[in-house]
Amino acid sequence: MSIILIRLETFYVYLESGGFVMGPLAVGAVLLWYALGYRIFTLRRGSGKSISRLVESHLKDTASKPTGTGIIDSAVAKGVEVLRLRGVSLRPYLDEKYADYEKEMNRYSVLVNSIVVVSPLAGLLGTVTGMIETFQALGEMSLFSQSGGIAGGISQALISTQMGLAVAIPGLVVGRVLVRRQRNLSCELEKLKDYLCNYQINYEKKQGDNDEVFKTR
Repeated sequence: MSIILIRLETFYVYLESGGFVMGPLAVGAVLLWYALGYRIFTLRRGSGKSISRLVESHLKDTASKPTGTGIIDSAVAKGVEVLRLRGVSLRPYLDEKYADYEKEMNRYSVLVNSIVVVSPLAGLLGTVTGMIETFQALGEMSLFSQSGGIAGGISQALISTQMGLAVAIPGLVVGRVLVRRQRNLSCELEKLKDYLCNYQINYEKKQGDNDEVFKTR
């Protein structure tokens, strides 16, 4: 327990030495990783099977409703569910239902981008504030003052810059990876819609041909 208190005290001193921008940067870091964690959990494909194999396996499973752990698994299950309802126009249904997936995949992306962009600027603001204090101390020819003087100003400038970059760089890297994953999932959803619609058209065409053969007999 004492080790935790010591580390918390050290962290508090670190935040205090960086100036007024450190509080917002710390809050931004917490929000950033919450948003990234949510997106990592949400942007899961699920099964590694191809779309055609997933659709076929769901169509064969008539006893129980398949459940998936990812977006594509869930989208296939919903698509196959309406595909079993003969005579239903599939494309409008899929466009409406899959729009919910697009909305879910895009959640918190704006927040992530905003924090990644603003964090270095906030660090730069702290840098400017620290340098102003440094030059004021130089103008007064004081090495130490109530606010820290030259040493305190330089320390504040460096720490705030460090904090801003420490928040932004990991968020930028992880955020770009998740954006690429989101694009791949969006492309797969479009392919899934096309596959299901073509499957419905081919099935209805096959049924029509069978009816024609039956009538001729």
